[in-house]
Amino acid sequence: MMTGAKRKRSVVWRKIQTVRFEDIKVWCMKRLPILKWVPVYNWKENLIPDTLSGMMLAIQQVTQGLAFAVLSSVHPVFGLYGSFFPVIIYAMFGMGRHVATGTFALTSLISANAVERLVPSVNTNFTTNNNSGILGLSEFEMQRIGVAAAVSFLGGIIQVMMFMLQLGSATFLLTEPVISAMTTGAATHVVTSQVKYLLGMKMPYISGPLGFFHIYAYIFENIGSVQLEALLLSLLSIVVLVLVKELNEKFQRNIKVVLPIDLALIIATSVACYYADMEYVYGLEVVGHIPEGLPSPKIPPMNILPEVVTEAFGVALVGYVASLALAQGSAKKFKYTVDDNQEFLAHGLSNVIPSFFFCIPSAAAMGRTALLYSTGAKTQMACLISCVLILVVIYAIGPMLYWLPMCVLASIIVVGLKGMLMQFRDLKKYWNVDKIDWSIWVSTYVFTICFAANVGLLYGVVCTIVIVIFRFPRAKTLNLKNMKEVAYKYKPEDNSESLKQVKIVSVNNPLVFLNARKFHADLLKIILKDNRNSQCEQNTLLCSFSNGSCHGELLQSCHNERCVLILDCSGLNFFDYTGVSVLLQVYMDCKNRHMDVLLVRCKASLIKAMQYSGNLESEIPVFFESISSAIDAIQIHRNYSKFSEQSEV
Repeated sequence: MMTGAKRKRSVVWRKIQTVRFEDIKVWCMKRLPILKWVPVYNWKENLIPDTLSGMMLAIQQVTQGLAFAVLSSVHPVFGLYGSFFPVIIYAMFGMGRHVATGTFALTSLISANAVERLVPSVNTNFTTNNNSGILGLSEFEMQRIGVAAAVSFLGGIIQVMMFMLQLGSATFLLTEPVISAMTTGAATHVVTSQVKYLLGMKMPYISGPLGFFHIYAYIFENIGSVQLEALLLSLLSIVVLVLVKELNEKFQRNIKVVLPIDLALIIATSVACYYADMEYVYGLEVVGHIPEGLPSPKIPPMNILPEVVTEAFGVALVGYVASLALAQGSAKKFKYTVDDNQEFLAHGLSNVIPSFFFCIPSAAAMGRTALLYSTGAKTQMACLISCVLILVVIYAIGPMLYWLPMCVLASIIVVGLKGMLMQFRDLKKYWNVDKIDWSIWVSTYVFTICFAANVGLLYGVVCTIVIVIFRFPRAKTLNLKNMKEVAYKYKPEDNSESLKQVKIVSVNNPLVFLNARKFHADLLKIILKDNRNSQCEQNTLLCSFSNGSCHGELLQSCHNERCVLILDCSGLNFFDYTGVSVLLQVYMDCKNRHMDVLLVRCKASLIKAMQYSGNLESEIPVFFESISSAIDAIQIHRNYSKFSEQSEV
């Protein structure tokens, strides 16, 4: 007889034998998206726009890489490495076609906490001559990048573990107000961390709870130590950057290649600093020596991993949340899908593998992704092309950046965060749509400012869940109504044919972030379903009715009459901003399919929120008091359209 161990081995061996080549191929295609889009890449149509976008992206990657490395409290050259290796990894594993990963302000700020705690600052700048023999940098600098690489390694491992646990499905807990408030608060922290460079002040590293306020208290106490030359150069740089970028945005429709003002500013200030000898005459702090070439791989220091667990979790969560929001935004804009779990894997490997090459933690950045939008990028080929140009900088141009003033890099960081800081404007939107979402935004921002980005994110998620639990009616069950029970009197037999292209969907639950995705998915299934005999499931969030029968209709643009979707919102007791956004998305999706969407029996607050949040233009009014009035409007509109056609004939 076979023992238990032998039986298990035989079962495993049979499973291995049943794996076919096709199964391996499908798995590789699923986990390596590059294998899907590269073979079908349209070289004739996409190569030129991707090349132009790649050139512009490379310029921004170089400038942000240098700046965010300084933000991470490591030598600027490691920012160049962080703009090269993670980009290649994400292009292989990521699904966001317009997501530009690389160095990121928020993850750099989080890793700086570990760097400054484990390798405190000393009176040593980047031009020290105490070389370690690796890259020609000092032992102090190599210890610092070792800590940052350890944070990146462990953060990536956490993301890969989340992928293995399939936690991507839990991202619905990350609502838009929470993400917006967290990123805005973290951007405020980043700006605060750069004030010392903007003012040319020497000050100790300050972090921890309420560290934000301690920094400004220190600045006001030592306001007399402000370096006037650095302050003037910072103000001039910020003004130039803001003005030129505003002009680029204004005329981006007319010109595809925008002025690379970041690069122009770096070149101009470096040349001016060199010829005016500002480092010695005025005491301006400069970048200093930047080594040539790529480093040899080295394992991050594993002995300090237990000491950077907190920062690693912060990097894993904050980096993923910010990146996923950009990936989903680009997917929605350009009509493709993104797998949340696959993004965990892509960003995890983009942190783990580059950590062996002295890279700081990486994530996608809003500014770079917006650049790909504006320059017409088509695929991740633009990011790969940018890597080629970054390689040229690493091997040839990097050493020429010795004289770049640190205050200019700080100015680039501050202006680059404009998009995140402008999210303050969302407060008006949340106030008009849902005041509870507004309060969540404000409180999450306050927690992020007082503590840290990961603390603010955790608070926002917990607060949102608690509020929704108390808002949901506890003893309510779904009552599925048959169309015959729907009270409307307009039922002439001669109109039964024209009502075949009308579908009525009853929304029986509150619509909030917890069920918004399922609502959207179920509604799409109903719209696209072509099996007339399929039955409605009792546990769905939606119940579809059409002409008294419970079945799906294939809604598509008709030859003679537009299809109509009527949403009965009488059971929609309450909603949040995410729910309103999904309703508007459904409206726009149906409009693109040449379908009319009518909403009946809506609460006044829902009508106000939808009118404020979106542009509801339609030939037929959108909101109605009852199903009968909506059907009357459909009939009147169709009769008028037929009369107009006959008159034209």
